[in-house]
This record gives sequence, C-alpha cells and structure tokens, in this order.
Amino acid sequence: MITIHKTANAKTAVSITTPYDRAAELKAFDQTRSGVQGLVDTGIRHVPRIFINQPETIPKSTSTAFEVPVIDLGSTDRVSTIEKIRLASENMGFFQVVNHGIPLKVMNETLQGVRRFYEQDVEIKKRFYTRDNLKTVVYNSKFDLYSASVTN
Repeated sequence: MITIHKTANAKTAVSITTPYDRAAELKAFDQTRSGVQGLVDTGIRHVPRIFINQPETIPKSTSTAFEVPVIDLGSTDRVSTIEKIRLASENMGFFQVVNHGIPLKVMNETLQGVRRFYEQDVEIKKRFYTRDNLKTVVYNSKFDLYSASVTN
C-alpha cells in the first residue's frame, strides 16, 4: 500500500507498507514446527507482527501487584474448592495447587523430563509437532494459534 500525506512543513511524504496477512504469517510460523525457540535460534532481530498486540486489546490495570490464587486440594469443602478454581480460572487464568498428593520427587522428575524434551535438537522435537489432538503426544506452539485473536 502506498500512502501519500502532507507533512508539517507542507512537503509531500510517501510511505510504502505491505498489507498485513495475519493468516499467512501464522501459517508460516506454524510450518516451521519449531515454535518461538526456533525464531530465537534463527537470530531473529524483530518481534513478528503476529506477537504484537494492539494497545486497545491489552486490558488496563489499576494495580501492578497481584497474588497468585492458591487452591488447597486437601480441603474438605469441595464446593468451595471448585468455586475457587472457577474464579481463579476466570479472573487470572492460572493458579497454584497445594496438597495435591503428588510427591516432590515425582514433580522434580517431571520438570527434568520437560527440560530434557525442550533442550533436544529441534529436528527431534519436530517429529512431535502436530495440531492433531488425537495423537498420544502433542507438541506445538499454541493450541489455539489460528483461532485466538492474539498470539502469545
């Protein structure tokens, strides 16, 4: 697109911009099958437009302080626990779970397994990259990449 406009000193300025094709950029990103880490590995210098949110889409906050909701699964009040999960999911999108009964050793082993997976060569990870949720193992950059209004 070519835009012609007058500047403050009455000179004519011309700017050329290419049309933004979000769908094509999303597809190109997804077809790399390497996610954001793949962008970093290529030495990317600018954040791709698909990751830039317009200021009007970013919720305004009156406070910079927040607390992560803590959900105690050891509570005997099941109705209250479910309500806390619902509210945390709606308001924050995440929460911390305590008293879940999973031993610390198992949690640490799980974290180590996740790290080992993500630290593998990108070609190995690409074998698991899929949008087919019927697969036993699914690895991709964002489950709702094509339907979400923003990419993160």
